[in-house]
Amino acid sequence: MKFSRLQIKPVPNAPKLKQLLGPSFIILGLGLGSGEVILWPYLSSNYGLGIIWGAVLGITFQYFINMEISRYSLINGESIFVGFARKLKILPYWFLFSTFLPWIWPGIIASSATVFAHVFNLDYKIVSVSMLIIIGLILSLGPILYKTVETFQKVVIGIGVPSIFLLSIFLASKSDFIALGQGIFGVGYNFYLLPVGIPIASFLAALAYSGAGGNLNLAQSFYIKEKGYGMGKYAGKISSLITGKTEDINLTGATFKINNTNLNTLKLWWNRINIEHFLVFWLTGIVTILLLSLLAFSTVFGDFNNIKGISFVINEANKIATLTFPFMGIFFLLLVSLMLFATQMTVLDATSRIITENVLLIKNSFSSKVNYWYYAILWIQIITGICVFLFGISEPLKLLTISAVLNAFAMFVHTGLTLWVNKTLLHKLLQPALWRIVAIVLAFLFYGGFSFYTLFVYLK
Repeated sequence: MKFSRLQIKPVPNAPKLKQLLGPSFIILGLGLGSGEVILWPYLSSNYGLGIIWGAVLGITFQYFINMEISRYSLINGESIFVGFARKLKILPYWFLFSTFLPWIWPGIIASSATVFAHVFNLDYKIVSVSMLIIIGLILSLGPILYKTVETFQKVVIGIGVPSIFLLSIFLASKSDFIALGQGIFGVGYNFYLLPVGIPIASFLAALAYSGAGGNLNLAQSFYIKEKGYGMGKYAGKISSLITGKTEDINLTGATFKINNTNLNTLKLWWNRINIEHFLVFWLTGIVTILLLSLLAFSTVFGDFNNIKGISFVINEANKIATLTFPFMGIFFLLLVSLMLFATQMTVLDATSRIITENVLLIKNSFSSKVNYWYYAILWIQIITGICVFLFGISEPLKLLTISAVLNAFAMFVHTGLTLWVNKTLLHKLLQPALWRIVAIVLAFLFYGGFSFYTLFVYLK
């Protein structure tokens, strides 16, 4: 596998902050339908808010991880996967395996379909299959793929977050807010950090999904390129085979000469995308997790039916309808279903991008019709998901937990690899500061420790 040297080009000027908004909505959307909407509220409704510190820690770790992924693409104008392959030829094989296997379990769309089917009294398996096909059509027909995904997530987040905020403020009591504040510091009812009996796999799953999760964090690298951040401005975009203009996309990127002008321009880029990611991904993400968990706690905490998988969401909707108006319960269920649907769409986009790029790296094809590969892999994944349903593996929470535990280990691996690439392939002046290195090392140890502990517990 031989790579061409990076082209040398000037660093483009950084636009104003509001023009940079976009990639973080997509990465946030990758987590909304798993950790934020399902796993953390599920745990909170069963074990209380004393475990919510894990969500704060998880999304904070992911903020630093995502920024290091962004760093590489901002500077080199190519995805982080090309950087990995420059270091070790075997890594594209790992990312094929560790992306496809954890995400063939369609727990997110199963959750969306279950909620939607409950509202309209439909068969949720038929709804699940239909939703997967609809997602495939949406992604296939949008002229510019990135714009389709970004716009969809902006709309869903723009509707979902304010609605959840208002419901939580209206329904939660003062004591509920106090419990939430204590839970951020690990203080629960008669426990500290973790209650007795909490399934370690479920807690690890929620930790991994406090944000995107698994290899999906690495998709930030693609969105940096396609939004045109920094040196990514020189990269091509994936467009629809039907409605878009097909273009060759060179996987190898471009960098710049180290001089004061370029360094100052890059610093401006770096500061602004840090702010963008902090406001959209970290702040909006953490508020959403906390409020959804608070809402679940204040409405259905202690209900013995909560333990039965995704049913806690339906219990929550019934309680909301009782405390407010009947239509509010239906609105809540449709909102949850929409958020989950949007997440599944973004997951399929991200995994198709990741698998496509690593297939091309294995093929040693650095200038190829990426579009054709992307859409072939997208539909292969959709068909695989449909087959999972046909074989009868369809319990949403079980599927989510299987996927998340596998993804936690994948995060352990790619966190260490990202730091290694940035410390060895980037100029010394462009490498992460010591405090960022400490944050990444802590995340690496944390995900690794929890992954191996979970494996130990279940193999005992």
